[in-house]
Amino acid sequence: MALAETFKAISDPQRREILIMLRDSRMNAGEIAEKLNISPPALSYHLRLLKKAELVMEYKEKNFIYYELNTSIFDEIIIWMKQFGGDKSEK
Repeated sequence: MALAETFKAISDPQRREILIMLRDSRMNAGEIAEKLNISPPALSYHLRLLKKAELVMEYKEKNFIYYELNTSIFDEIIIWMKQFGGDKSEK
């Protein structure tokens, strides 16, 4: 996991909104762009960064590409962040 790429990807409010939308179910690019009211090129840029950070996975199904969260990356982030907090006796 490249933390710098991950934090860069989640630093943008629109990318965080994409992640929140994908939390409930997978979506195709058209659905995401419509909900965010952004152009396809802008969405493509955001999705490219999210995929590069491995936060989002894509699946092709017939004529559509669907996007969904890669929850294993979020698990890794949580484990990494836990080392900075909590009870000292837990370490």
